[in-house]
Formats: sequence, structure tokens, C-alpha cells
Amino acid sequence: MDFKELKKKSESDLHKVLADYRAKLRELRFKDANKQLKDVREIRAIRTVIAQTLTLLSAIRKIQIKESAKKVSEKVVADKEAKKEDKK
Repeated sequence: MDFKELKKKSESDLHKVLADYRAKLRELRFKDANKQLKDVREIRAIRTVIAQTLTLLSAIRKIQIKESAKKVSEKVVADKEAKKEDKK
């Protein structure tokens, strides 16, 4: 899966992709251990997709944290301003 395709997916879709690719990786590791795997490079490709998915999920979490912190700080500022007006 291409990184551009991953960027277009929603957070829930990324979690599904992550679970699917982790399952594929597990299967390939068992095949490799039993010497049934012909193309070992598949493992590398799947690990790359897993890493890219985790990177995108981390970026999404950071954005969500920043947005929630911004909302909280705006509320605090609004409360302080309201208290100042009440004192007057």
C-alpha cells in the first residue's frame, strides 16, 4: 500500500489496515520459520506499511491533543475575562 493511499484513510480505517498487516506479518513469519516462504522481501514491505500507518496514527493523535489543548486554553481565557468583568 502506498503512503499517499494511507494518508487519505480515516483513523478507524488506519487501525483496520494496521491489524490486517500485522496479521499478514505474523503469517509470513510462520512461513519463514517453516522454510515455506519464497519471497522474504514481503516481510520488509509489510513492516514498512506498518511503520507508515503507525506514523500517521501518531500524527493524528498529536493533532487531536493540540486541538483539545487549544479548546481548554480558550475556555480558561474566557473564564478569566468573565471573572474580570464580574469584579467591575
